[in-house]
Amino acid sequence: MAGLPGPFFCRALLGFVCLSGRAVEVKVPAEPLSMPVGKTAELSCSYSTSVGDSFALEWSFVQPGKPIAESQPILYYTNGHLYPTGSKAKRASLLQNPPTRGVATLKLTDVHPTDTGTYLCHVNNPPDFYTNGLGLINFTVLVPPSTPLCSQSGQTTVRGSAALRCSSSEGAPKPVYNWVRLGSSPTPSPGSMVQDEVSGQLILTNLSLTSSGTYRCVATNQMGSASCELTLSVTDPSKGRVAGALIGVLLGVLLLLIAAFCLIRFQKERRKKPKETYGGSDLREDAIAPGISEQTSVRADSSDGLLERPLSASTVTTTKSKLPMIV
Repeated sequence: MAGLPGPFFCRALLGFVCLSGRAVEVKVPAEPLSMPVGKTAELSCSYSTSVGDSFALEWSFVQPGKPIAESQPILYYTNGHLYPTGSKAKRASLLQNPPTRGVATLKLTDVHPTDTGTYLCHVNNPPDFYTNGLGLINFTVLVPPSTPLCSQSGQTTVRGSAALRCSSSEGAPKPVYNWVRLGSSPTPSPGSMVQDEVSGQLILTNLSLTSSGTYRCVATNQMGSASCELTLSVTDPSKGRVAGALIGVLLGVLLLLIAAFCLIRFQKERRKKPKETYGGSDLREDAIAPGISEQTSVRADSSDGLLERPLSASTVTTTKSKLPMIV
């Protein structure tokens, strides 16, 4: 049975491995970094290796929630030249250029909210292949909350429930939300008012008329605060029905009064109208001329239109006029 290798053989094997290549060690901050929007950020990265002709450095970026494999390059250094690239090319540079003395810190000016994410410092120096030569930095751009949007939903009637919502489109870290009641009106009881500081939602239950009023939502993070206001109006449907019935009764009474007034006026006008009479000077079709008796009336024959007989002198009676005759 062959014996195990002795100590001399092990030391010789370890020495051969060490001579054939070294590990590339990259150091980055263990804690996440942050910087207010608009400022200049320095993402520290250092390495230890013997820089040779094949030395290469690359900085890349991946958005929050995406895998490292989808990272996009920011800049890279190779063959003695620096090549910024991508959307951050005009704002990205190295703190030391060339980065051949163990310092590969990235300098990023005028940071934007879209700069929040994970940054990768990758050093490649063949034949040092015993580590991946990679360091990861989580970076956050601090942004104050934008003016939130207030909204409401639900049944804003007595004994109903309503939900008030508040949300800012921008803010890093994520803002917390707090609702307050304005004015001197009584605040709803704690059991009927529940709010979520993370989602910005305020739930009001068992509403009453005293729940009406103005509510303010304040969004806050370490960079500042912003607020919006909302007016809640609670109505009582039962009062609305009573008022509607009362208005209907009043309208009915008013219509009856108008009808009675019109009827009374019509009766008065009818009584004032005079009856149809004939005056003494009116001439009737069957009237007889003055001074001629009824015997002088002429009868017409409807069949031939001729007179029965001529009038005789004896049948005509005249009445002398009392007025003098003028010849």
